[in-house]
Amino acid sequence: MKASQGLEIEKKYDVGNDVAVPALDRLPGVARVAAPHTDVLEAVYFDTDRHILASRRITLRRRTGGTDAGWHLKLPPLEVGATAAEPQQRRELHAPLGQPGVVPDSLLDHIQAYLRGAPVAPVVRLETRRTTHALYGEDGVHLADLADDRVTAERLHPGGRGGSGGQQQWREWELELVHGGPGLFGPAEELLVEAGARPAGHASKLARALGGEPSGEPDAGPSTDGSTPDQSTQDQSTQDASTPDLAAGKKAPAAAVVTAYLAGQIQEILAQDPKVRLEEPESVHDMRSAVRRIRSALAAYRKLYAARPVRHLRDELKWLGQLLGGPRDAEVLLDRLRGHLGELPPGEGVDAARDLVEGKVGGAFDDGYRRLQEALRSDRYFRLLDELEAFRDTPPVRAEAVARGRRVSAKAVDKSARRLQRSHRAATRARRGTDHENALHQVRKDAKRLRHVAETAALVRGKRARKVAKAAQRQQKILGDFHDAVIARDLLGAVGSDTEMAAPEAAALTALRTRQAEEMVIAEAKYRKARRKSRELLRRGVL
Repeated sequence: MKASQGLEIEKKYDVGNDVAVPALDRLPGVARVAAPHTDVLEAVYFDTDRHILASRRITLRRRTGGTDAGWHLKLPPLEVGATAAEPQQRRELHAPLGQPGVVPDSLLDHIQAYLRGAPVAPVVRLETRRTTHALYGEDGVHLADLADDRVTAERLHPGGRGGSGGQQQWREWELELVHGGPGLFGPAEELLVEAGARPAGHASKLARALGGEPSGEPDAGPSTDGSTPDQSTQDQSTQDASTPDLAAGKKAPAAAVVTAYLAGQIQEILAQDPKVRLEEPESVHDMRSAVRRIRSALAAYRKLYAARPVRHLRDELKWLGQLLGGPRDAEVLLDRLRGHLGELPPGEGVDAARDLVEGKVGGAFDDGYRRLQEALRSDRYFRLLDELEAFRDTPPVRAEAVARGRRVSAKAVDKSARRLQRSHRAATRARRGTDHENALHQVRKDAKRLRHVAETAALVRGKRARKVAKAAQRQQKILGDFHDAVIARDLLGAVGSDTEMAAPEAAALTALRTRQAEEMVIAEAKYRKARRKSRELLRRGVL
């Protein structure tokens, strides 16, 4: 069963035991406050023995009591609030209660990219006596809830046995929006602080129970078996927000520019991972694009780094990219042929041709997706994620690689543009047929690489680099259509030669092949036009 989702926007406050809740109807826009009601909530939080989820500001719990009993997964805060002192917007997923110690797969799929094979177990038990004050507007709209929580927390040994960290008790207020706007937070904070509250020094109850720092980034702390996490685990608390500082702008060193670009693509891989596992539309394409961008950047800027780690990462990314390419290419091909079949006059021949295409290409999609899902559960994939983050956080930069990013990125763009020019000339000289088609496919790959390199340059080169990236993308897309038509034509030829078929069915397949040949002619003409329009731009590069 798929988990339900929602957005949680709230702000937390620490408050003393004797502080009274102020008159909340004094807030602008609040017409009335409902009579408070109290629930007793019991929650068990799950994590690894090294608190990997907590270090990434992810919480996984099973809670009973109240109106939303069940399993809850809260993912890292979005950009509304960057610290515990600001309103936090988080995506929250719910699943039914199920069994106490069995985390639903619908939630685990969202965090496998962070767990990387590590098991989860109970780490903290919380009992919360919650008194809720519901705030309503003039029109009866439920604006927000102020939860007055009195919390008892107990850290657990592995397996859920209590007691290793003793008990903690505290009181806090949570102001959570329901249908109200974020403008409510400012006046509410003034009122609550006046009553005796102060912005919370922790991002979540779990963070406080585990001994989180006031910044809201919980320290990994000692593991539940008494050992001390290694430095790589402790460093995970900063990884999700690890976008290198480019405040130096035009003076930023080249490695910082590349690292900033890689950080965004690594985050995209992590974001797409659960979507691929859940087979959401476009997720395979988006993850594959991020993988390709990293490979292009590592190839273009490889001289900045020690050779071995770059070569290893590129090889592993190629492995992942090929696995992503199997189902993605089949998906694109199937959509293409379905569309073209829909344009043919209906009849038995078209129906038979459709069955052949669905069986052949649909089977390839299913097989490719199965292999991809297996790979996403493998140690090799999890090691790759570790290595990507390690490269981002401690890049193996050569000691002499200290040049400014503006100059190095401009040279990388120009080099990629010259490479594209050479492949174009090779395509114009290639013999018509397979040689020419393969040569245009190389042009497409080189246009894609130029696009990605220009994207890195855009971080410090701005508008002109973005224009180069856009021009390269246009050529890449057109030649992608050309290549898709080639693949479809060859597939249809293979299907026709392998199968004995009636005349109407053969005629339908012939019509489809003819359509692919027409699409190839159209795409090549579009490519020549696009190249003429961008020739001067690509010749001049970004300097």
